[in-house]
Amino acid sequence: MKKAFALFWQGGDSTLPGYRLSLTVTLVWTGFFIILPLFALALRPWQNGFGMVLNELHDTRMFAALWTSFSSAVAAALLNIPLGLFLAWMLVRGHLPGRKMADALIDLPLAIPTAVSGITLATLYSPRGWLGAPLSKIGIDVAYTRTGIVLALMFVGLPFMVRTIEPVLKNLPHELEEAARLLGARPRQVIGRVLLAPLIPTVITGFGLAFARGMGEYGSVIFIAGNQPFKSEIAPLLIVVRLQEFDYSGATAIALILLLISFLSLIFVGAVRKKLSVWTSAS
Repeated sequence: MKKAFALFWQGGDSTLPGYRLSLTVTLVWTGFFIILPLFALALRPWQNGFGMVLNELHDTRMFAALWTSFSSAVAAALLNIPLGLFLAWMLVRGHLPGRKMADALIDLPLAIPTAVSGITLATLYSPRGWLGAPLSKIGIDVAYTRTGIVLALMFVGLPFMVRTIEPVLKNLPHELEEAARLLGARPRQVIGRVLLAPLIPTVITGFGLAFARGMGEYGSVIFIAGNQPFKSEIAPLLIVVRLQEFDYSGATAIALILLLISFLSLIFVGAVRKKLSVWTSAS
């Protein structure tokens, strides 16, 4: 430990000017704005005693809200996989008119406020909306149901999927497809073994990012969800409800569970991505 600290203080083998200063500022900045808030969140539910935490774990409404957020985030991330693959393919390999406009619109869900997204989706898919009215006539209700939650999470999670797949698809050599065809591969084999196989780790990464975003999404969901306890109430909304009730322990307990779910999901996705990667030395 002492040797490592001395090596750090001397700048190691780096020839970059200001190495120690820049690294120190980075570590302090990361610790102050990321690690410290997460550490405080992890400690807050336990300040009122272990019994209070156990009492919060018996809250059936909390588990219903967590299940709504979890299942909706998984469904939205899964549905975004084929849509993200198609859009990334069209942006990289397609030569359709308006491609640059479509490329700019992909990032729109990340640029506009989430409340604006939620209000827009609720207006479009309400029983009297432009899209909701014809769907209601055939018996499909979107707004104020879990279907609306999944739709909203697909909207905010799609850019993560597309932007994760796009650079890998750009760097995929065209020669691989040509070589596969020359060797007698069928179109289905070219797509499955040459094109999709290298994209599997990337798709898993996009799924993990979209899922983690969906678990904590609030603004774009509450306007279209209906917010009925045990039916369409999401966990972030229940946090706000607990804060309004001055139940700070309950709010932080839900927030801690959401944090753990997102953190563990990213770890799991990273492990699966590494296992399935076709570019590792073990493949």
